[in-house]
Amino acid sequence: MKILIVGYFSKTSKSNIARSFPQDWNVVIVPPGKEMLDHIEDCQVLIPEHIKVDHSLLSNAKKLKLVQTGAGFDNVDVPACTQRGIWVANAGGVNAQAVAEHVMALILSYYKNIPFLDTFMKNKMDENQLDYTGSELKGKTIGIIGLGAIGKKVATFCRVFDMNVLAYARNATVQSDGFVKMTDFDTLVSTSDIVSVHVPLNQQTKQLINKAAFKKMKNTTLFINTARGGIVNERDLIDALKNGDISGACLDVFESEPLPIDSELRNLGNVILTPHTAGMPDGRKFHKTRYDFFIKNIRRVENGEEPESKLNQL
Repeated sequence: MKILIVGYFSKTSKSNIARSFPQDWNVVIVPPGKEMLDHIEDCQVLIPEHIKVDHSLLSNAKKLKLVQTGAGFDNVDVPACTQRGIWVANAGGVNAQAVAEHVMALILSYYKNIPFLDTFMKNKMDENQLDYTGSELKGKTIGIIGLGAIGKKVATFCRVFDMNVLAYARNATVQSDGFVKMTDFDTLVSTSDIVSVHVPLNQQTKQLINKAAFKKMKNTTLFINTARGGIVNERDLIDALKNGDISGACLDVFESEPLPIDSELRNLGNVILTPHTAGMPDGRKFHKTRYDFFIKNIRRVENGEEPESKLNQL
């Protein structure tokens, strides 16, 4: 069984990932480019990051049986895979705990001013001159856009902090727990103290959060995105942060990744940034629970079974 993993990984990440797979499997980890094309011809499983899985790539994948992604799958042409008899599956919900914990860490870091206070102490400044503002979470309203596995977990955590929870879901059949109040998009963005995004990136959600949405938010709103960068118009977000239309932002994902060195987001004092690591609690680019799921799914396909969390039907 040959597994091709395509993405940008450090030496340590590669080692952690390779060790998580059975020793008798041939696991190849390469960045996008020519080396990837050399291996795509004879791999049975593709785990793609930072590449598009489209007709062009699939035309070279002669033995491919499964395209396995993480939670997001916006980089995979699912119909094209279906035409070639290739299963596509994601790992929806597998990283819900990890991402929800990351969201809470960002919220607490922002309202408790942890980055500022850490820098203050390490710069050995006079504590008698300390001047900052902070806030408690109790009584604040969080608006959760998308009430899937991650959104529901965030809601549960926020309830523990005595927060009010609003949620908006495009799917009208989504069921909420009793403490979550379902509402429409405009009401959510205009009344929430915190707006957190938890929807997949697709044609319906691309740049869902734009200038119009930011204008509807309160100027005290904290905006959080740990889903996909493309859901937000980044230029509009930067303008909203600079103009005071919103109070701040906590971001784990960006329109272009890695985040460009010259991005204005890196220089804004009201922004907390992390490098797309919300779903990777075990170290950079690694989450044991996620890879355990991958292995289980690969075994299912190897045995002629349907994969879990399948995105197509063959």
